[in-house]
Amino acid sequence: MTKDKARDNNRTERRPPKKATARHLENVALWYLQRFAASTDSLRKVLMRRVEKSARAHDTDREEGAAFVEDIIARFRNSSLLDDRVYAEGRTLSLHRRGISTHGIRARLAAKGVGAEDIGAALATLRDQTDNPDMTAAIAYARRRRIGPYRTRGDRDELKERDLAALARQGFGYDIARRVIEAEDLDELEEETRQ
Repeated sequence: MTKDKARDNNRTERRPPKKATARHLENVALWYLQRFAASTDSLRKVLMRRVEKSARAHDTDREEGAAFVEDIIARFRNSSLLDDRVYAEGRTLSLHRRGISTHGIRARLAAKGVGAEDIGAALATLRDQTDNPDMTAAIAYARRRRIGPYRTRGDRDELKERDLAALARQGFGYDIARRVIEAEDLDELEEETRQ
């Protein structure tokens, strides 16, 4: 047996997608929300991909599928299974802990389809919890990437411009990036964020 024949025998036939009925789409939506935190827009995109696949495979009506999707989203929003503000707040805290600037958080939430009002509320909550969220995030990013004062080897002075550029690409201003990269005492730098 040649390699090509062996490869062909190992391939399984791909199942056609299921028809996009209201019940099937609701089950998909519930499964997706159990597995992932999602904004309204991202759930809509997931469900509409299913509708499109069904329309291509079974020649189902796209408009009817879109109506099912909108109905499911409206019901989920009314029952609080889907809430963009809660999603934005949770995602904001998660991204902040990873060292993403407020500018970067705003851009990522907007890309997920979260409205400006919900993004503003989430960032306001972050500012209430942290006095200087960008400084805290810059320190977290520097720690995670081992740059600036967290660098374990190499000459910090030689790599200063590279480290500043890394923070700038993450959306941090020059002043914050410079303060983090030029810090000599880690305890003093981290204490500055607690005040």
